[in-house]
Amino acid sequence: MMKLLLSILLCFATFLSFAQDNHIVKTDDGRRVLLKADFTWEYIDLQEAPKEKNNTIITPQSVKKNTCNTKDGFTEPKLNSKIQATLKRGRATIKHVKQKVAKDYNCNIEDVILLSAKEQKEKAVYYFCVHGSKATYKRIGNAIIKAFKI
Repeated sequence: MMKLLLSILLCFATFLSFAQDNHIVKTDDGRRVLLKADFTWEYIDLQEAPKEKNNTIITPQSVKKNTCNTKDGFTEPKLNSKIQATLKRGRATIKHVKQKVAKDYNCNIEDVILLSAKEQKEKAVYYFCVHGSKATYKRIGNAIIKAFKI
């Protein structure tokens, strides 16, 4: 009887450990936080969300023209397809990074141009041109954040 009870308890504990999942929540100031199943957390958006004033969104950076110095026939660099395939499951491909940049700068994805990238499976640094201004974003695992200088 004791062995049966112990095995049922062990199976129940194993089931509970597999039932846990990561959750994304939003803080009061608008930043997103990833709550992990191992009781740790991390910011997805390191910077505070733009404040709204009279239903007008303040863009993170003023738009400047022609500061990226791209030539007329510029084509975006090709990224490693094997790395991009592994990032697809975690929603961290270059398409997802561009969507985040476009959301942060309040523009369309077509306005975001990849200038260069340093990409590995675990981390990457992307350099973009958004409406003529340069932007740098980092990816660590599947988390995408805007790079900033301290």
